[in-house]
Amino acid sequence: MSKPLIHSAAATATGAHQGGSSETAVSRSGADPGAVAGATRWTVNAPTVWTTEARDALSVAFSDTLQRGVHGLCFSPYLEGQQPGSQIDAEQIRERLRILQPHARWVRSFSCTDGHEQTPRVAHELGLKTLVGAWLGTDADINERELQGVIEVARAGHADIVAVGNEVLLREDMSEDALLACIQRVKDALPGVPVGYVDAYYLFEKHPRITAACDVVMTNCYPFWEGCPREQALAYMQTMVQRTRAAAPGKRVLISETGWPDQGSPFHGSVPSREGAMQYFVDCCRWAKEEGIEIFYFAAFDEAWKVGAEGDVGAFWGLWDKDGTLKFG
Repeated sequence: MSKPLIHSAAATATGAHQGGSSETAVSRSGADPGAVAGATRWTVNAPTVWTTEARDALSVAFSDTLQRGVHGLCFSPYLEGQQPGSQIDAEQIRERLRILQPHARWVRSFSCTDGHEQTPRVAHELGLKTLVGAWLGTDADINERELQGVIEVARAGHADIVAVGNEVLLREDMSEDALLACIQRVKDALPGVPVGYVDAYYLFEKHPRITAACDVVMTNCYPFWEGCPREQALAYMQTMVQRTRAAAPGKRVLISETGWPDQGSPFHGSVPSREGAMQYFVDCCRWAKEEGIEIFYFAAFDEAWKVGAEGDVGAFWGLWDKDGTLKFG
């Protein structure tokens, strides 16, 4: 996931391996540098006053949206005390996927090592489609294992879309040429499987060769990490998607991540709140359905380990808490 300059977190500032989430400690927002620098430009009005009736109506809207089902959810199977680098077994993955199974058609995974390579197979067994990620960073040995892993998963028939890297350019973990070589290697190995790359929306403008190499352009859009007040967040996220589409004419474009935290410290005009998280989820899912946009909401579960990378807000992006209990509705 992305933060300023500022951005995402499945790796640490030292390049530690992710394992199943979208963030980094180096910068945490995938935010457009110009937008972040001008974060105070947002018109910040008085906080919304939530009456009992308004909260009740929001709870109903959230429950209805979740029951109808979302296109996709970003999935990490970590339990309390686990973090990137922990070994994950198939039964744990299955138990966590069963929680979200009734509410999503797709799941997005972030890694093909440390047990995460089992997620796509288990997801398919549960009737879910898969966006399968290979996590690339600064460690060449891990990168090689990830690339081999995602190719093996896809050749076994368990990848409906493959994402080669997540916010690699944002973190400046690899050069454009090196990343291009990885994308092409996977494309050559997997004819017939859509292959693409995930990053903050504005980086597809800055790296047209990467954009051109993608069968699918996967854009991370986080109004929160650009200091946008929740009331303006949907409209701003829509502009992020428009910019991605303009940079990738004729390409399949999907929203690989977007979300809003329900707890933690404010970021400029962005304020975490229970109501804000619920409303953003409802707004995004409604708009995506109306416009026919594929969206992977971030995230299925809270992940306590992210606090070190993103501050206190990092642990509270899930629809379900770290124990698998639905937080809203």
